[in-house]
Amino acid sequence: MITNVARGVQAFTSNAFLVEGERTVLVDTGSNFDVVERLRDRDVDLDAVVLTHTHPDHVGNLGAVKEAFGVEAWGFDTDQPGVDHAIEDGETVQLGDDAYVALHTPGHKNDHLCFYSSGAQVLFAGDLIFQNGSFGRTDLEEGDRNQLIESIDRVKDRVDEHLAEMYVGHGPSVTTNPYQDVELAGRAARMR
Repeated sequence: MITNVARGVQAFTSNAFLVEGERTVLVDTGSNFDVVERLRDRDVDLDAVVLTHTHPDHVGNLGAVKEAFGVEAWGFDTDQPGVDHAIEDGETVQLGDDAYVALHTPGHKNDHLCFYSSGAQVLFAGDLIFQNGSFGRTDLEEGDRNQLIESIDRVKDRVDEHLAEMYVGHGPSVTTNPYQDVELAGRAARMR
């Protein structure tokens, strides 16, 4: 089961997805809200935090979650504060009950990862791709439009039209034909 524990937060935050199952994981921690209380209200036994990238809106609550639940954080770059273990490009990680392949997808930020499960037909897209073909900003430090386009293309080549659900860093998740949103993002990112 995948739940956005940041749902309804009015402050600036990313989405924070609780993936429950054999390995209960929080994908991104969000910021500017009490995620620990929301997790405790759900009575979860958290095993780890997995990060799509380390922009402040995605990791603002990282320290609090690690301290409250005694868990470690996994991300692409262990040089980033709070990241305890590296996830390599192409590595398989367990989120909930499913295996996901980690895809290094820079362009929005150098340490950006997407996670795709072909078995579950689920994509965690972070800030690479959003609903309706929107895509991540490239005007921040480490942003690069050409890299972003390459990363979107890489995801598009990995997933297919059977993609059932796409969980994004901001805004609503996509559960109706998310492959179309991936294709749209690739086209939109090419428009200057």
